[in-house]
Amino acid sequence: MRTRAHVKFRAAPPARSVKELLARTGPQLTRVTDQAARQHSWREWLGKLLPPELHARVSGVHERDGALVVFAESAAWSTRLRFALLELEGTVRAAHPSVETIQVRVLPRH
Repeated sequence: MRTRAHVKFRAAPPARSVKELLARTGPQLTRVTDQAARQHSWREWLGKLLPPELHARVSGVHERDGALVVFAESAAWSTRLRFALLELEGTVRAAHPSVETIQVRVLPRH
């Protein structure tokens, strides 16, 4: 005969503030928010260097392990972005010595 083990879960007391709620989420949320802040910072910085019509076609930016990956919304825009970033490569590396490679990929907007 099978029996079920009954496990009781104790609910955490309700959070009194958003700050308290966010503090409970632990390092996962911190990692996500840090990554989002870095992406935003990169987008703003690249926005100062790229022509406005080209910057408007950037769908994302990601830096990881020495690689800066810039996403364009289409293959056509990725080609133009690739050439623009080649011209800016020295400026990018001077400002961010941790960047070893710059890659351009396609990531359509939803």
